[in-house]
Amino acid sequence: MSLPTASHVRQQFLDFFASKGHHIVPSAPIVVKDDPTLLFINSGMAPFKDYFLGNKPAPFKRIADTQKCLRVSGKHNDLEEVGYDTYHHTMFEMLGNWSFGDYFKKDAIAWAWELLTEVYKLPKDRLYVTYFEGDQGDKLEADTETQGLWRQYTSDDRILPGNKKDNFWEMGDTGPCGPCTEIHIDLRDEAERQQKAGAELVNADHPQVVEIWNNVFMEFQRMADKSLVKLPAQHVDTGMGFERLMMAVSGVKSNYDTDVFQPLIQFIAKEAGVEYHGTAPATVNDQPATENEKTDIAIRVIADHIRTIAFTIADGQLPSNVKAGYVIRRILRRAVRYAFSSLNQKQPFLYKLVPVLADQMAGIFPELKQQTAFVTRVIEEEEIAFLKTLETGLRRLDALEESARANGSRIDGKTAFELSDTFGFPLDLTALIAREKGLTVDEEGFKAALAEQKNRSRNAQETEQSDWTIVADAEEQPAFVGYDNEDAPARLLRYRKIDKKGKTEYQVVLDQTPFYAESGGQIGDTGYLESPLSKVRVIDTKKENDLIVHTVLELPQDLEADFAARPDTARRNQIRKNHSATHLLQAALREVLGSHVQQKGSLVNEKLLRFDFSHFTKVTDDQLRQIERMVNQKIREQIPLDERRNVPIAEAKELGAMALFGEKYGEFVRVITFGRDYSVELCGGLHVPNTGSIGYFKITAESAVGAGVRRIEAVTADAAEAFVDQQIDLLNQVRETLGNPQHLLTTLEKQTEEIATLRKQIEQFAQQSINQQKDQLQGQVRELNGVNFLAAVVQASSAEGLKTLAFNLRQAVPNLVAVLGAEIDGKPQLAVMLDDEIAKAGKLNATTMVRELAKEIQGGGGGQPFFATAGGKNAAGLAAAVAKATALVEQANS
Repeated sequence: MSLPTASHVRQQFLDFFASKGHHIVPSAPIVVKDDPTLLFINSGMAPFKDYFLGNKPAPFKRIADTQKCLRVSGKHNDLEEVGYDTYHHTMFEMLGNWSFGDYFKKDAIAWAWELLTEVYKLPKDRLYVTYFEGDQGDKLEADTETQGLWRQYTSDDRILPGNKKDNFWEMGDTGPCGPCTEIHIDLRDEAERQQKAGAELVNADHPQVVEIWNNVFMEFQRMADKSLVKLPAQHVDTGMGFERLMMAVSGVKSNYDTDVFQPLIQFIAKEAGVEYHGTAPATVNDQPATENEKTDIAIRVIADHIRTIAFTIADGQLPSNVKAGYVIRRILRRAVRYAFSSLNQKQPFLYKLVPVLADQMAGIFPELKQQTAFVTRVIEEEEIAFLKTLETGLRRLDALEESARANGSRIDGKTAFELSDTFGFPLDLTALIAREKGLTVDEEGFKAALAEQKNRSRNAQETEQSDWTIVADAEEQPAFVGYDNEDAPARLLRYRKIDKKGKTEYQVVLDQTPFYAESGGQIGDTGYLESPLSKVRVIDTKKENDLIVHTVLELPQDLEADFAARPDTARRNQIRKNHSATHLLQAALREVLGSHVQQKGSLVNEKLLRFDFSHFTKVTDDQLRQIERMVNQKIREQIPLDERRNVPIAEAKELGAMALFGEKYGEFVRVITFGRDYSVELCGGLHVPNTGSIGYFKITAESAVGAGVRRIEAVTADAAEAFVDQQIDLLNQVRETLGNPQHLLTTLEKQTEEIATLRKQIEQFAQQSINQQKDQLQGQVRELNGVNFLAAVVQASSAEGLKTLAFNLRQAVPNLVAVLGAEIDGKPQLAVMLDDEIAKAGKLNATTMVRELAKEIQGGGGGQPFFATAGGKNAAGLAAAVAKATALVEQANS
């Protein structure tokens, strides 16, 4: 039996709602740029949030789309179920039809039923619907209107009440919300259906009785104080999980058995040399019961995760160690670990799937196809990096298994944190591996250890914000007028209070503003709001969804006054120069390096410009010179700015405008051109009227950001001249220091050779000293409770020398426990070395010992069970630390 194709089923949905007067729009990028409440789009409605809130008018009353979504953190977290069940995913498509103040419950319900039963031909006797039963806490009555509408299409035994958890939809702690009606389908075999009615299994997590469509009737906004406020208009927000729909129309028991996943699954199985059996895992103690199930779970995890990884990278989010990038790195490493352990893939594997996925999705999400080479390279480099540590980390977990079983089958939190900090194992990955071994992880202990890490806790930003206070109603949508005006009259429409670790700020929204909100890499404007009674400083301007929000340290005295909004023009002018120079730089990069160059991030402020771009090798000095000369040539040509606003997106693309992958563009865009044959880009930022205004452009640095991404930093105008002057001054100082030699490079090379020779001699002397001390210290070794014990204060010129001495002693003396202390550059250092067998026995642990001994030198440290080091402040405590070591060994062996 041939399965329905994903492209056909998706198109049927879009065509159906187009026939009902809906405008079809493309998916927004999966990575969120201007909403502080979200890292990723986690629902179909997220891109339309401002329309629901009334912050801006919807361009169309009716819209339909398929939206890329990602749920891996926070309230909506499906990560742990992925692969183990048949219907949860990290990335998924949400088919949606939207009404912004147009149709409501009656039409939404009628069209949902028509599409499912007449277009997709789903059997009516397998469908169940739910409605909101009301909630006393929110003082909401039952949604009897929806209940009554459903009676036109199905019987009462298939119309089920649902509680607030299941039938009142909220995107987050605050924001648009409302009652919803869900449509569920029973995909069980006929024999199972005879034994138990499907109504009893709705919302009971049964893998074959699943929700496929949710119609949300947006009526309220959840405020920060948890109250509900009526929205300005009633809206419809629907979402149908495409992967589950495919399962239903295909007549199969698993999302993974559909055309959405099968191309990936078959490719994975073939490449790994295994067979996919299509099992739905029967678990024992939450673990797969058979080897076939383990293999199938791994294949499902990889097929799911590669979609998330590839599309987030294509939409502009690279794997990293912070925020959204860290989420993607965790998912990638989770997939690598399954490929490594369950499919025996010891070399990079995931990257091979990208072309398969790109071809599969080219018709609906072309951004991945356009960046296949880049995304492939990034994933391969990430795999290589993680595989280097994965095997070591797995051995570490194996070594911990025995001690964990002795500790109630639990891995302690500090150890889990060490695995994260040292080996790059996220907590969920450690928990996953532990679960497969029948162990648990002390997550509270992990959190405590994480909190102790000073640099992380220092970076934690705890922010509380109040609800918006409305000062005045806007006659029209708040407007940005900064393209044409350096300042502008304004009225304050709303404000809210923000508390950041005890520091109070306020955010205000104006009816119109010349302040540019941080976007597209350009930093937000600063300046003042002036009225007859007060002058309030604006310290930042950002976008929240599409709302321009100004941050001030205090509110104006008279909130209803007429203000003059005045950005800092001197700062803004320098930002303009740097932004326009970024456009010239990108065009030069494509000329010199090739058309594969795509922007992967940027920062434009008043001090410098930073530009990240796709390129797989270091940019050579000669190439940097070519790029720099080309940009300065364009500056000298004094090319006038050609700015075109409200250009239809199709026309802009015909002009050859460069679009940034991962940015959300509307029907109409702004096109910035500096020379029709040189630089044409879609951009909302501020620019100079003429390239000659930039003055001068100078590259200051080129470096790697991550796999396949390079970074150039540069300065312009006065900052560029200052940079050149600094370099010349530095060169003159070097000449003077060397006695103004006639041939500077020759002199430097000669001195470098002499220094290298001296270093070798010093290393030889240090090695001789270590060997002499080793011979002397061997004579001080004594037997103590079954081990060869040594504790001494020694001479060492560096921490590396102390380590070398410890390892040399271990090679020379069997069954050794050695504690060495030394004063190095005025500061105390300790090293604890254990024989491997002693460390494995577990009675002594080098890390535990060194942390205890370090108290005597007012310091701390760590390491591995067989070798650990510590530093401190009190060199006078070295003797006490060494003496204390004897007691530790005696206690451990008593």
